[in-house]
Amino acid sequence: MAVLTADKRVLHADLQGDSVRAASGSMVAYTGKVEFKSAGMGGGGGFRAALKQRVAGESISLMTCSGAGRVYLAQDAMDVTVVQLQNDRLTVESDHILAVTDGLQLDVQFAGLRGMTSGQGLATTTVTGTGQVAIMSEGPLIALAVTPGEPLVVDPDVYVAGTGQTQMSLVSGVSWRSVIGEDGGEPFSLRFEGNGTVYIQPAER
Repeated sequence: MAVLTADKRVLHADLQGDSVRAASGSMVAYTGKVEFKSAGMGGGGGFRAALKQRVAGESISLMTCSGAGRVYLAQDAMDVTVVQLQNDRLTVESDHILAVTDGLQLDVQFAGLRGMTSGQGLATTTVTGTGQVAIMSEGPLIALAVTPGEPLVVDPDVYVAGTGQTQMSLVSGVSWRSVIGEDGGEPFSLRFEGNGTVYIQPAER
């Protein structure tokens, strides 16, 4: 199986006669015999998945890199983190996905969270199965634990992804922006309960 390794802002995808799906246009260099072709929107799932993505205003476009060699992937000088899934589920904002290994299923949902602060819809991709996912973030990705009985509250503009058995809800009222006088709409935060990990970036959109 292909192996993904993060080196700060570059992802190394080592192929051994297999393939990975990566964000279109993210290849910056490669060695060996590797072929690149468009995987379409979301890289599979047929008409239903494509329709879901259009409804969600989804902009993710993936390409398939297959063969034997090393592919170097990067995008907008963003930091890269590789998350290992073992029969698990990762929920991640679609524009933060850099690459996924074979064996992982992608499904697009519409959460609509960011629209309240930035006027943009939030297209969320659920990645399930066993394999590796490379996530991009503005600054080093920060992993925060969610444990039973100890809810985690985060600013929606720094939320990137989450794993495990967690439930997310909106908390209205005081937000960071309203405290510092930069609130442009109804203040709210994201509240996570359950058991899992939430990933945030140290920069707001």
